[in-house]
Amino acid sequence: MQVTVQPERTLSPLVKKLQLWGPLDDAAQEAILALPHKVEELLPHKYIVREGDRPSYSCLLLEGFAFRHKVLVDGSRSINAIHMKGDMVDLQNSLLGTADHSVQTLTRVTAAFIPREAIRQIAFDVPAVGMAMWYDTLVDASIFREWIANIARRDAASRIAHLLCEFGLKLEAIELGDRLSYEMPMTQEQLADATGLTAVHVNRTLMDLENRGLIARAKKFVAISDWKRMEDVAGFTDGYLHLRDESSVLQ
Repeated sequence: MQVTVQPERTLSPLVKKLQLWGPLDDAAQEAILALPHKVEELLPHKYIVREGDRPSYSCLLLEGFAFRHKVLVDGSRSINAIHMKGDMVDLQNSLLGTADHSVQTLTRVTAAFIPREAIRQIAFDVPAVGMAMWYDTLVDASIFREWIANIARRDAASRIAHLLCEFGLKLEAIELGDRLSYEMPMTQEQLADATGLTAVHVNRTLMDLENRGLIARAKKFVAISDWKRMEDVAGFTDGYLHLRDESSVLQ
């Protein structure tokens, strides 16, 4: 999809992300770009939102990566989403009020914090923006369902391959990388928390994928050697990402 965006301004990544789901006219773009916000630099492992918080701001990622997670009573952690530039990582808190999970930085992050009242106002005052935000949360839910299926029913190789395919496609969609070669910012422990495996199992699985000629690794760099074979191993189809949903009412 060809995406046109107003000249680069702080909130331009949000415009670009929402235009993945459908075009926004100049007035809608300007309304987004004019949202009040404050920009902060956050170090890795910094909490953006903690479970139980009542946040007064919604957070837009401008640079870097963050992840959603739940911590269980035994102290173990389940990562259930990875977010990148242009993502509103806690858009739902503009309405829900109390956070039911935590959001934490994965890398060094630049983020814009937008007052939740401003988010609610633009969603109702500019229907095209409200629809795009609604669509964005529905796509998040679609991705959550796929992650549940990944952990519940796929074997270790399929789980890891599926995550690597998804990550590459999402980077490509926002022009931050290529699906066949990118930097993976997650440690093996974090990959384990995202796939319901142990770090040892993740290490063995990555080595297996490498030995089979499906991927190549160098530090955090990942290259997918054969996309079609990776899709087959993962059982991967990209429909749940809705990147080419021609039937969307926003198109």
